[in-house]
Amino acid sequence: MRVRFASICLLLAAGALAAPVLAQGRVEPSWASLDRRPTPGWFEDAKFGIFIHWGVYSVPAFAPTAGSVYSRYAEWYWKRLLTADMEGHREFAEFHDRVYGARTRYQDFAPQWKAELYDPAQWAELFQEAGARYVVLTSKHHDGFCLWPSAQSWNWNALDVGPHRDLAGDLVTAVRAKGLKMGFYYSLYEWFSPLYQQDVTRYVDEHMLPQMKDLVTRYRPDLVWTDGEWDHPSSNWKAPEFLAWLFDDSPVAATVAVNDRWGKETRAAHGGYFTTEYGLVHDKDASKDVIAHPWEECRGIGSSFGYNRAETLADYTPADKLVWLLVDTVARGGNLLLDIGPAADGRIPVIMEERLLQLGAFLKTNGEAIYGARRWRETGEADRVRYTTRDGAVYAIVLGWPGKVVVLKAPKPGGAARVSLLGAPGPVRFSRLDAGLRIEVPETLAPGAYAYAFKLTGVR
Repeated sequence: MRVRFASICLLLAAGALAAPVLAQGRVEPSWASLDRRPTPGWFEDAKFGIFIHWGVYSVPAFAPTAGSVYSRYAEWYWKRLLTADMEGHREFAEFHDRVYGARTRYQDFAPQWKAELYDPAQWAELFQEAGARYVVLTSKHHDGFCLWPSAQSWNWNALDVGPHRDLAGDLVTAVRAKGLKMGFYYSLYEWFSPLYQQDVTRYVDEHMLPQMKDLVTRYRPDLVWTDGEWDHPSSNWKAPEFLAWLFDDSPVAATVAVNDRWGKETRAAHGGYFTTEYGLVHDKDASKDVIAHPWEECRGIGSSFGYNRAETLADYTPADKLVWLLVDTVARGGNLLLDIGPAADGRIPVIMEERLLQLGAFLKTNGEAIYGARRWRETGEADRVRYTTRDGAVYAIVLGWPGKVVVLKAPKPGGAARVSLLGAPGPVRFSRLDAGLRIEVPETLAPGAYAYAFKLTGVR
């Protein structure tokens, strides 16, 4: 994972793409044509997905827990080892030399990755209980190691070495058995591929494109999530040609969703839905912005995407803040793709499992205000209230204990206005104010929830 480049204003300038226009006939391999294809409705309805970073880097499972956001990514272990002279990278080499010895190569970790406790059915059940509607697995990160038996990566894939198993295929089966959508992260570039370093065109033609098409035709993903695009423009990656094939001739042409990471010029400008990462895009803070285009925030529960054994409880986001992150993201029109980093043996760390189940508890009660919802005319009020809308109703979601009274300034009640509380029986008493609504919180309301969603009908 990495974010860089120009200004956040590209997000707002891209508002012209906000209203999708159905492409007429076949999509052409040009951004003018590709950008007219709308993101499938299932993606905007889903709202919450699970990201999974799992690979050879899960064996050392280390990154420092301080410094810039990018220096805390454990999945960048191999790259950081070979750039130890750069600021923030030295700790990787010091850890590696102390624990494994300077003569140990990153490649030596691959046979140690056994995944002996990997249970994809248990993973899928957890994701369902968490309330997720889609899953995105790293099929190949920047180290080039594939989680499926790729012919283009002989002896550097999970069937040939390490787990000796089609990790991706097994998860596809389990996730779909639970009724969830399944997608793949795929890194366009590979740090140390000799072919990539010597001849980018041959790498794209002989390695990358055949590999991506194999992934799509073999597993028929609902989503393709590319990354590692920043070295070259999309024309060098032949991204428009691949996307035209994906949208016209692939087995998932009508349903697949894609992101915006297709070349150094495309993020927040071209492709499918836009992506932010720990609230950043182009190194600019987008955590408060309303992005006039389908979009998705991705981040880990801690500071890393891949599992980092150095993280402590203090590095993990508390449940109430994760709930608020989800609510705030949806209120601003986006999806949340929350990452977990399984251990090398295939276990999902218990603290990550707990956080997912805590999110699931919130969504069991309040999912009506999240799934299928869209951004209302107002995002929220102050720091405690966020709005969503769905099927003509407006949902005011209050972070934490609401107290005895909630006053909302934005909604303007009409004569048929009604207020209810998700998860509670019957209507809720309210009165009209010149500046909005005064809601009397039911005395029977149970304390302890992370947020409470009031459903408002007959308001504008």
